[in-house]
Amino acid sequence: MNKLLQEIRDENMHFWGFAGINVMYFSIWCIIAWYLTLWMEEVANIDSIYAGIIFSIMAASSLVLQPFFGIISDKLVFKKHLILTISILGVFIGPYFQYLFLDLLSINTFFTITLTGIYLGFILHGGSAVVEQYIQRAALANKFEYGHARMGGSVAAMLSTLIAGRLFIWQPYAIFWACSICASIMTLILIFSAKVNSDNIAAAGNISNKLDIKQFSKVLKMKNFWILSLFFMGSSAIYDVVDQQFIIFFKSFFKSADEATLTYSYVGSFNSILEFIIMIPMPYIINKIGAKNGLILAGFVAVLRIVGSALAPTWYTVIFFRLLAGLEMPLLLISITKYIANSFDIRFYATVYALSANFSKQISVFIMSSIAGGLYSTIGFQLTYLLMGSIVFLITIFTMIFLKPIKNKY
Repeated sequence: MNKLLQEIRDENMHFWGFAGINVMYFSIWCIIAWYLTLWMEEVANIDSIYAGIIFSIMAASSLVLQPFFGIISDKLVFKKHLILTISILGVFIGPYFQYLFLDLLSINTFFTITLTGIYLGFILHGGSAVVEQYIQRAALANKFEYGHARMGGSVAAMLSTLIAGRLFIWQPYAIFWACSICASIMTLILIFSAKVNSDNIAAAGNISNKLDIKQFSKVLKMKNFWILSLFFMGSSAIYDVVDQQFIIFFKSFFKSADEATLTYSYVGSFNSILEFIIMIPMPYIINKIGAKNGLILAGFVAVLRIVGSALAPTWYTVIFFRLLAGLEMPLLLISITKYIANSFDIRFYATVYALSANFSKQISVFIMSSIAGGLYSTIGFQLTYLLMGSIVFLITIFTMIFLKPIKNKY
């Protein structure tokens, strides 16, 4: 414990700006992920099938964007052009849903769903890899643990879910204006606060040698790269698909929609507190047990959470299994960043992260979101969760057998 506390004290003073970026960016993520479906059901009168299509389009747009975003990020390294574009687009979420969405929906449903999916997909599904790799590289240059900056995401989830639930009850459109405010603050942090230690910038891959496309092609030929990608297609992706419409499943245990929404906001906040607490020692734990073992543990926790929710008889037990996400997310986030940083050429970090942890994941999200939306309407949430939990279990076993263990360099 003393060693852990010393590591935290030694982290660079430039840490706080990057933690602030995580707070603002993931506040937007949490609000959209947790409340967009509810807003569409209660305000826009769109059922789960159409909501699933929107999430599929969000994933599909990222399929186009991720490879380009990864390569561009590896070229830019610490230049902020791309990440600023994402944050500035986020500023317009409030105006879009307040003044455009319903009017467009009345004209053409398919066009509106497609436009919304592409817009949010650019900011969230496409932008997440850009934000995460940027901060991971800053962690290497500024000598702090990425996981400690990523705690800002836990703070975001804790605050945004608690506040957004009340905002939704008060005025449903307010949740989107909260996204705009967060994006505005994120933009200001990027411009004025997030600084990188120029003396140690080479640690993040900003070296004089030009990126070699032939060398990168060797990465795509590595079996380990594809096994890692498969893991994200079957584990992390289904994690997102389950959460897309989980609030609708949760509401089925309550007589009052407002009571369910408020309770759900409390659950989200408490889950984020757990995630925040667990994130503190998680980099140290992953350094001890190894990044591969961390990924496998995250996969099995996901199985328990999904299957447990399917079999839960009361909302109390649903909450228990939902709170397992507070352990799953730190395991997954820290393990994947350390695994990629220690397994591949650091110059290709953003590209590998974008392709394995995001591009491949979004292929699965794109396919599963629409399928899950249809299954929810036909066979119900419980059976759909059992099916998805079985898929995660099989892929986690496959990963445990075939993914190559690595030694820590970072």
